[in-house]
Amino acid sequence: MLNIGCHLSSVRGYEAMGKEALSISANTFQFFTRNPRGGDVKPMNIADAEALNKLLKENNFARVLAHAPYTLNLCSADSGIREFAKRIFAEDLARMEYIEQGMLNFHPGSHVKQGVETGITFIVDALNGILSKEQKTLVLLETMAGKGSEVGRNFEELAEIIKRVELNEKLGVCLDTCHVHDAGYDIVNALDSVLEEFDKVIGLSRLKAIHLNDSKNPLGSHKDRHEVIGGGFIGLSALVNVINHPQLSHLPFYLETPNELPGYAEEIKLLRKHFNEK
Repeated sequence: MLNIGCHLSSVRGYEAMGKEALSISANTFQFFTRNPRGGDVKPMNIADAEALNKLLKENNFARVLAHAPYTLNLCSADSGIREFAKRIFAEDLARMEYIEQGMLNFHPGSHVKQGVETGITFIVDALNGILSKEQKTLVLLETMAGKGSEVGRNFEELAEIIKRVELNEKLGVCLDTCHVHDAGYDIVNALDSVLEEFDKVIGLSRLKAIHLNDSKNPLGSHKDRHEVIGGGFIGLSALVNVINHPQLSHLPFYLETPNELPGYAEEIKLLRKHFNEK
């Protein structure tokens, strides 16, 4: 079975997202933990989370994915911004503990001209202060396109973070197809080679989720502009190869394409049509 969903709004609550996913034939979904630009969050509704857990079990959902706010920057040059990011991250991780089989994805951050090494050090220090042995939620580092001073523009940078985090059994990776394409990894013509490199540098056992997106820009552009499935420089054929690859097909896929709900429904229908059931 193809485990696929899209990004949904959490405004109406957890259970409502699950029902919305079902309405478009999705069997997983992604949502922001709070406003994508950061800020305060509503008090945790435990009953709503329990209702979602029940719905997920009854409908055999794959693991759902929460996305931390874009503004969260654990490696900012400003200590105040770093402390704010750590507080938000810790709060969101605690809230995700109420979602069974949930994962929390985040952009590693931007070092803002401090250098990659300094950025990685700040990220590692933050994670070492936040992660706990007791947590059930898996935290995912996202592959980045490499625009500006982003950390995570290549597999080596993510591997270095993972290696230096004490509780790295709590860490995984979310591979974004648009991001890795824009970072220069040729998933169109050399998907096997890219996965071999990922396995060598990070380890495929760490790969827990995929953001399935086309790209508005050519290979190696470092732009990070998502496009609808089949409408960009990656193309439908290459993305179909991704969902059918024997080392990837078991993973949950999350669409972050520039779409509203009807568009996501059509993309899910299209991809299910091209998925090779084992």
